[in-house]
Amino acid sequence: MPDEFVTSLDSDGRTATVALHGEVDVLTVDQVRTALTDALATHPHQIVVDLSGLVFIDSTGLGALIFGFQRARDAGVRFRLTNPSAPIKQILVLSGLLEVVELS
Repeated sequence: MPDEFVTSLDSDGRTATVALHGEVDVLTVDQVRTALTDALATHPHQIVVDLSGLVFIDSTGLGALIFGFQRARDAGVRFRLTNPSAPIKQILVLSGLLEVVELS
């Protein structure tokens, strides 16, 4: 099954959600960047990246999350991560990403 990255906008147009599934690595990072850019293009008040379906992320994937965070911050849009599994959360903590990006 191919990795899937879904971008959706909630009914009130305030929250764009990007759901990551499978693995985010050098082979899929461009798709993640595109999904985050597409989410920002909807002009939401916040972007939520749902990590519940994510099973692996490498340094290029972390870089894509930083890319999304920086673009959102520059546009005045709240950016947060949600629902990581314990192993993914550990990677986020060890990388230092959670020192700048909100986890809820």
